Amino acid sequence: MPRRAAPLLLLLLLTALVQGAVSSDANATGDAPGGSGGPGEPKGTFGLRLLDAPVVRRDDPRAYTSVVDHLNPGATIERRVEVANKSPNPLRVSLYAAAASIKNGKFTFAAGRSKNELSEWTSLDRPVLTLPPESRETARFRIQVPRWASRGERYAVIWAEAASSGKGNIKLVNRVGTRLYLDVGPGGEPPSAFRIEKLTPARSPEGKPQLTAQVRNTGERALEMSGKLWLSKGPAGLSAGPYLVARGTTLAPGDTGSVSVALDDKLPNGPWKAKLTLASGRVRETATATVSFPSPGMWGASIAPDIANFRQWPPLLSWGLAAMTAILAALGVRRLKWRRARRRS
Repeated sequence: MPRRAAPLLLLLLLTALVQGAVSSDANATGDAPGGSGGPGEPKGTFGLRLLDAPVVRRDDPRAYTSVVDHLNPGATIERRVEVANKSPNPLRVSLYAAAASIKNGKFTFAAGRSKNELSEWTSLDRPVLTLPPESRETARFRIQVPRWASRGERYAVIWAEAASSGKGNIKLVNRVGTRLYLDVGPGGEPPSAFRIEKLTPARSPEGKPQLTAQVRNTGERALEMSGKLWLSKGPAGLSAGPYLVARGTTLAPGDTGSVSVALDDKLPNGPWKAKLTLASGRVRETATATVSFPSPGMWGASIAPDIANFRQWPPLLSWGLAAMTAILAALGVRRLKWRRARRRS
């Protein structure tokens, strides 16, 4: 081979590797570029959708986009997913389970088809689907927990993967996925809970205000945070909102992370009465505080929220108050009986 051809061959190999990398999206359900059209033909999309939710979770929004379940060792569940070819071309889609984890407040996907315990326990009845143009197909997956499985929560993803053709041997691989959050252990499902610990106002160097909340997962299940922010009692009695919380924060049990809300550029500094409601599935908490936004490029002081929700109080305090109420009620009844007995005598 001529010496001048070697660098060119190396460049082509590197280009193929870069363009052949996998593009992933597993916010639960979604679309990805797909199709098998050649140059000049529309690329189209393909999508993945979870079809089943357990009856006990019909009121849990997460159950319609992710598998959020609890199983005893030795138990098995089955779910269905739908793969849609939204392009005018035939599409070959691979279905498989791969490992995932939660790191630094993010649901993290393992590279390629890397395995962990949960993905090893998961099997699909149709690993490969060939979809005609503008069509949909259904596949079933099974999660079978071995009897020797230890207690704890595990994470994985059901991926739908397709490769679109390019020039020569270059291909772009895309995949969309459904997240799996599976808790294993004897007895019932462990509780989900969180606490909003502090609120911090800030402005970007360009002057855009934002409010960041520090959240601690105090339960035993992973959380996917969402929510809304309202502002009231501002300058001249102004109100604003609701503003949506930026999605993407996922907290493992015991983790602490932050969620943020971007606000209008022209929002006055305040002070404002802020009301932040955060949720993960069926678990919801609300915090209120008086906040003022700083100058551009600055962070304001962190503020401990008001106690806006009885469920945010530590359980020991709640039990203590309940016990104190019961004792005072018993003493009141006893004192009333003593007074009646004294009058009769």
